Amino acid sequence: LNAPLPPELLGSITTSGYQSTSRIPELDDNGCHWNEDDDNTLDVLLRIPGLRGQPADALGVEFTETTCSVTAFGKTVWSAILLGRVVPETMWFFTDDGADGIPIIQMSVQKKMEQQQQQQ
Repeated sequence: LNAPLPPELLGSITTSGYQSTSRIPELDDNGCHWNEDDDNTLDVLLRIPGLRGQPADALGVEFTETTCSVTAFGKTVWSAILLGRVVPETMWFFTDDGADGIPIIQMSVQKKMEQQQQQQ
């Protein structure tokens, strides 16, 4: 009863959800759509209303193990504390112009595995 389920039984599991990009509790913009697959890759699509009008090519993304920051023209304009740890060196991102002048930021990063965290 307490034995883990065999991987072939589970197949590939993906979890996903939406979160707000705003710190204001009453303002839930669902601007962060995330997917996590069974190999612990976290794929994120950000649409931050506060970046309306910023050119997509001027945006950048930076990760630390516990934070994600978006920059515009080299200045940090949005940041978030992550719910878990990631491996920053595995990150990639892509920006594109979105509807209504809100740029789209697509990014991917590998979550840090529990045994990697214990080794530090």
